[in-house]
Amino acid sequence: MDYLFYSAAAVVLAYLLGSLSFAVIVSRMMGLKDPRSYGSHNPGATNVLRSGSKTAAVATLLLDGLKGWLPVVLSKWFGNDYGLDDAVVAAVAFAAFLGHLFPAFFKFKGGKGVATAAGALLGIDWLLGLATLATWLIVAYFTRYSSAASLASAAFAPLFYLLGDRVWWYAERSVLLAIFMISMLLIVRHRENINKLLAGKESKLKFGKSPAK
Repeated sequence: MDYLFYSAAAVVLAYLLGSLSFAVIVSRMMGLKDPRSYGSHNPGATNVLRSGSKTAAVATLLLDGLKGWLPVVLSKWFGNDYGLDDAVVAAVAFAAFLGHLFPAFFKFKGGKGVATAAGALLGIDWLLGLATLATWLIVAYFTRYSSAASLASAAFAPLFYLLGDRVWWYAERSVLLAIFMISMLLIVRHRENINKLLAGKESKLKFGKSPAK
């Protein structure tokens, strides 16, 4: 009974933390326009960058990543004291990610979850997270497409976890399932970007100042 209570509590708290849409929160605190009102209308760091504020974009990126990382590592660090196993850690990672996609505090209309997914992967294993982040950076650098980088990272994350099973850690089925589900949802959330990429209409990353009109 205690296991069910603590497991449910961990998952619910992870979801609520994930529901904090920092793109909106940071923009409000810095006096910027709501990121849901311009650009891609996506409450994420890439769209916040279109406001012209790199500081706001970086803050959004870090905080969105933190809300994916923190509940996972707390479950790993203190879970044993409450009988929580790897299945709960996997559920916590997925719950935090779902919170970003469907935030309870923002009418269940959230972002695509790239930074939060990256944070969760770093929490599961730092090498897994770094490998996935490296994939994003490499693809983004050569293509200048944030969406292409995100899709590539989503595709490779489960493969990296399986590869790590042979080298660094023992793969847990529950964790692999959570990573796979996160990857699939990331791809689904980027379906409009996929269509734009195929049509050659996708916007490229720009690092200059171009405030949203």
